[in-house]
Amino acid sequence: MLYYFRLNYKVNLKLFMDKQEKTNKIKIPSPAELAQAGVHLGHRTTKRSPKMEPYIYGVKNTVHIIDLDKTVEKLEMAAEFLTEISSQGKIVLYVGTKPSAKDIIRKYSQEIDAPYVIERWLGGTLTNFSTILRLIEKFNRMTEEKVKGEWEKYSKKERLMKEREMKRLETMVGGIRSLKRKPDAIYLVDLQKEKTAIREARKCRIPAVAIVDTNVNPELVEWPIPANDDAIKSIELITGLVTEAIKVGRASQEKEKKEERK
Repeated sequence: MLYYFRLNYKVNLKLFMDKQEKTNKIKIPSPAELAQAGVHLGHRTTKRSPKMEPYIYGVKNTVHIIDLDKTVEKLEMAAEFLTEISSQGKIVLYVGTKPSAKDIIRKYSQEIDAPYVIERWLGGTLTNFSTILRLIEKFNRMTEEKVKGEWEKYSKKERLMKEREMKRLETMVGGIRSLKRKPDAIYLVDLQKEKTAIREARKCRIPAVAIVDTNVNPELVEWPIPANDDAIKSIELITGLVTEAIKVGRASQEKEKKEERK
């Protein structure tokens, strides 16, 4: 599956580059800048995943040090992929349910109106999307009814029950309420934490971009970014770059549409 996505990506990227000159609008940080954000700090050596060996530079005080040259390389590849699919109007789902990632994921996904998951991943979000879509539709319908004042006809007790149901649905699907179909790609912060999400993505053949620390298998995703997935500065820096890549892709799409209308 990884080979299929990478081959397909290369073909699509070639077509994309034929249509427009490659842009350097996305500034990839240098290894020194990444180090300032703590991107290089992996987990203790006892938690090493053998598959992460190519991305490990060395060991310091029993902690693995990530090779930041490899991080730069993988960031460039992930950014190109995200720019390309965004230029085609495709949807990227942000996923980060660990405490250090929640606020960052919400902030950047809302900045570009992208769907996101920051609470518990609902089993079947991708593999049983039709059921999830019904929950989304119910939440959106209840929200619209409340805004229009249609709840006023109910008793105080009935309104209270509806409020509770709305809060429950908001926790479950509030971040993905804009979805009308499955996303075309997902961005995850922690593969260990989001193992259910990545398992469903693989089953549905949805490519993934993810921060991979030294304790996980990078081969589980098509576009791994070797980096510290615990430090807030590291998560913020990489999520910001992911968002910038999507913005550039969308801007390219808008520019192309304007030119077509002329």
